[in-house]
Amino acid sequence: MRRLKRDVLSELPDKVESVQYTDLSPDQKKMYVAQVKQLTNDVDAAIKSNEFQQKRIEILAGLTRLRQICCHPNLIDPHATYQSGKMERLLEYVEEGLQSEQKMVIFSQFTSMLSLIRKSFDEKGWTYHYIDGQTPPKARVEMAERFNNGEKSLFLISLKAGGTGLNLIGGDTVILYDTWWNPAIEEQAADRVYRYGQTKNVQVIKLIANGTIEEKILTMHEKKKALVDSIIQPGEETLQSMSVEDIKQLLTL
Repeated sequence: MRRLKRDVLSELPDKVESVQYTDLSPDQKKMYVAQVKQLTNDVDAAIKSNEFQQKRIEILAGLTRLRQICCHPNLIDPHATYQSGKMERLLEYVEEGLQSEQKMVIFSQFTSMLSLIRKSFDEKGWTYHYIDGQTPPKARVEMAERFNNGEKSLFLISLKAGGTGLNLIGGDTVILYDTWWNPAIEEQAADRVYRYGQTKNVQVIKLIANGTIEEKILTMHEKKKALVDSIIQPGEETLQSMSVEDIKQLLTL
């Protein structure tokens, strides 16, 4: 029997999911295009020499670098002075949210990105809770309880560390700063806020860098979700290795 959350917990308030597209800054775009060209050359060379499988780890690392550039150039080059279009939009959104008394939970899979966000929040004098893989389990639960009881309006969480197990029904807005290959992981993160006991409508916002690998991953998510909804019961989907064609599609500009 297939049972979905909306069927079992009909008393839950609404959840509104949206995608907000952001533009790369000019210097950020130059860095991104250069990385795409380099990675495309590496893929073509690996195919030509019949070494694609042997070079798969290196190629996937290159795809991760592309996703990091979309987040912030400093994830690739700590000394870069380039601006991040997505980071600027996040700060604008958080400022607007604080003015309207939203309680925001922000996820990123990169702890280095969370460090940059923390630095910006500190500069603006915004207080927040923070969880990553180094946070002890007891401290995670205590912070979640304080957040639910109204302490602070911002919560920064590593996707892997806080994507499951936490109850954050004190929040009403989830911001997914970067995309993950498996959409189920993002759904689990959003469900930290949208779960039993939630009394407020919940917004789930995905920040996507326009015209980049993030947009293509989002398209993959939509296709995968359509397949799951029509054929596969939730939880039975398995991650398949990407083909050469999949990777080339991700590298198109």
